[in-house]
Amino acid sequence: MPLNLPHIYPIVDTATLAERRITPLDAAQALLDGGARILQFRHKQSYTRAIFAEAERIAALCAARDVLFVMNDRADLARLLNAALHVGQDDLPPGLARKVMGEHLPIGYSTHNLKQLREAAAEPVDYLAIGPIFGTVSKQNPDPMVGLEPLREIIAACPLPLVAIGGISIQNAQRLYDVGVRSVSLISDLYALGDGADALRRRVAQWYDLYPQPSSS
Repeated sequence: MPLNLPHIYPIVDTATLAERRITPLDAAQALLDGGARILQFRHKQSYTRAIFAEAERIAALCAARDVLFVMNDRADLARLLNAALHVGQDDLPPGLARKVMGEHLPIGYSTHNLKQLREAAAEPVDYLAIGPIFGTVSKQNPDPMVGLEPLREIIAACPLPLVAIGGISIQNAQRLYDVGVRSVSLISDLYALGDGADALRRRVAQWYDLYPQPSSS
């Protein structure tokens, strides 16, 4: 069965949260309270026991609410947590990740242009991501912007649910949905109402008020 990907895809990014003095657990709780139906845990530094324990607690929160929990990069940790996995172009290739993950846990794969996306569509993955669509501040060395115009061709070439990533805001997301993007990935825009878990909760609720999940998706 195809993965029924929620159309709003918040990311619990530990580096961004540290700048705002919010713990990953508090952020995850706020996002879930705001209506999130998927959460990705993104930690780009080395894993410690404390960081893994935080991911484990967030996985438990998601499981209690029947929310899809996704680990970024780490197939081994995703398997330990019975979580989905998201990998990029420089991570473990999807074919090898599938050997770690087994047949049933979802895998997503980031691409940055049409060539990569066409190649990725043949991999054993459940959804693809494309970006950055717009300028992004959540990566130190971002890939070149994809832009809005090429998206129609990219979507036409994509047989899997597609997530748009990079520089997406509550103001520009509708243009992505209009051309057929299934889901939009969010980091920076989640903090538009200020720092703190309460502001984060209000912001994700704004997203769901403005872009309610279509019943047919």
